[in-house]
Amino acid sequence: METVFSPADRAGAAMEGAEFLESLRRAFARQPVQAMESGFTPLSLTVAISREAGSRGGTIARRVGRKLGWQVYQQEFLEYLAQEPRLSRDLFDVLDDPASAWIQQRLDQLGLGQTQAAHQGGPFELARVILAIGARGDAVIVGRGAGCLLPSSSTLHVRIVAPLEDRITYLSQLERLTRDQAAEQVRTRDEERARFIEEHFHRLPTDIYQYDLLVNSSHLGEDLSAELIARAARAKLDSRGLEAGAPISAVPEPIG
Repeated sequence: METVFSPADRAGAAMEGAEFLESLRRAFARQPVQAMESGFTPLSLTVAISREAGSRGGTIARRVGRKLGWQVYQQEFLEYLAQEPRLSRDLFDVLDDPASAWIQQRLDQLGLGQTQAAHQGGPFELARVILAIGARGDAVIVGRGAGCLLPSSSTLHVRIVAPLEDRITYLSQLERLTRDQAAEQVRTRDEERARFIEEHFHRLPTDIYQYDLLVNSSHLGEDLSAELIARAARAKLDSRGLEAGAPISAVPEPIG
């Protein structure tokens, strides 16, 4: 279902969108394209987080972003970028030719190329946005099939889970719902997310073998879960020969 934004939400997201585009422009101006025999490779690593409803995935993602000094992209902001024609167009104006070609190649490999764009609509634009973020890296992306879209060589694919009863209790407290209401929300959100992944990527989010890391947030807690993910990201950066971008002077606020 397409997210509907209020005028106030759109104004705030537009400002964040402009900042996002400027960060992409700086990244590609600062770092030369890393050429390999196969062509373009992303400038740095992206952490793609899949999560069960109520498993504290969004909160943990924000903690990961703080620990790494990377921006966090949530579902709402990703969908806003995909829905805004001007931002979507500007997004590709700031990318260099090798990065744009890499994105198109990934779309074609996933069956989301230009020949299917007219039929894919929102999912096609959403995929382009996520791939553009992944081309730069230094990002934490929550949901929307990011782990299915981005290559494993430049992505840490994480699944955050928790026991059902813990997830119901957490959502009940967070959103001030009755237990029955929270249980229904957990069920509905899990089903919607699974349907999105299955429909567009022909995968099941419950297939544990597609992830680099499976984290039980009830066992580890929010901070230790985030620390584990951040350490794994740093280790994968080193093992793949990728480099994080220049450190930022202040901890970023999550977008979305």
